[in-house]
Amino acid sequence: MPAARTKRTAGRPHQRVLTRENITEAALAVIGTSGYGGFTMSSLAGKLQVAPSALYNHASSKQEVLRWIQDDLMAKVDVTGFTAGPWEDAVRTWARSYRDVFVRHTPLIPVIAVLQVSGAPRTLAMYEAVTAGFLRAGWQEARIIPAIIALESFIFGSAFDAVAPEDIFETGPLTDESPRFSSAVAAAASRVGGQGADEAFEAGLEALVRGFSMPRQKQVPRQEEQHS
Repeated sequence: MPAARTKRTAGRPHQRVLTRENITEAALAVIGTSGYGGFTMSSLAGKLQVAPSALYNHASSKQEVLRWIQDDLMAKVDVTGFTAGPWEDAVRTWARSYRDVFVRHTPLIPVIAVLQVSGAPRTLAMYEAVTAGFLRAGWQEARIIPAIIALESFIFGSAFDAVAPEDIFETGPLTDESPRFSSAVAAAASRVGGQGADEAFEAGLEALVRGFSMPRQKQVPRQEEQHS
């Protein structure tokens, strides 16, 4: 008796449903494993286990996926402090959460740092909240973007530093050629242990916050004198 045939199920073969969310998640996984250099639409399709043509039906280009990634990451940055409370505390909270996000995604820093914000609504919402907080604190509009850029430059660099080797400043056999620097490195290591990157970040952040606060603090007496 011939073997019974397996009954064919109705409908098309099962295919994974693609969404912006799972495409973004898969893209972050590809970059986390292979770096930005290994991120292509083909590698992303492979991660999602779909044909590249299916992926292109949902994302028109690699650039569009990068904007989705940008939006996903920026939405995780904490801007709640800018709605109330001291400006200085809001900046500290924002900067710390911003750094924490990119410590987990350092391969993306060179990409996100130069990616245009057009087409990224959650990224723009983050910047809108920050700008509103600066204005509420009395900042002149023309000074806000340069301050944000300066803070972001520091944050991105600090994120890289957080994942750098702890012995990055060890001078090894060249210690005798740089005795002062080598001694300073040893002194810092003995004082902060493995927390050097965190301490450097906090010190730099405090310097930036205090530096940016000084012009506003100096403005207050002048304004009061004008009304006296």
